[in-house]
Amino acid sequence: QASSSIGRAPVSKTGCWGFESLLACHFILWIQVSYMTEQNEAQESSFDALKWVFVVILVGAAIATNVYLDAYSSWIRWGGIAALSVVAAGIALLTAKGKGFLVSLAASRSELRKVIWPTRKETNQTTLIVLVVVVIMGIILYFIDMLLGWGISSIIG
Repeated sequence: QASSSIGRAPVSKTGCWGFESLLACHFILWIQVSYMTEQNEAQESSFDALKWVFVVILVGAAIATNVYLDAYSSWIRWGGIAALSVVAAGIALLTAKGKGFLVSLAASRSELRKVIWPTRKETNQTTLIVLVVVVIMGIILYFIDMLLGWGISSIIG
């Protein structure tokens, strides 16, 4: 069992009681994401360059829609820009880099679910503590500034 000769608890955060370290989970997730990214880059097809060219053409068409259709209603222009942007984003996500982005997005989302967010009460208390400390430090710095200003003015005269 994990114990030291002086009877204290073990140094390990898990206490050697069978709990897995969170750091190891993060490391395993990083390995999985990097492995999936490497697989996506290895599977990059010859059509990816053509897809990116098409994405650039669609983005250019969206810009041209805004520039050359200024006589039309702004709703028509913004609708055209939105439609072209959605199609360009869809095509970009079909490339190897786009699939890698989706894998990273999924990994980020799973990590975000593990976050324990503070309650409203904790947030209000922390905000109040920060505000009080800022006001106190402001007052202290004001008096230090006044003291230094008085000292310098008495020296310079």
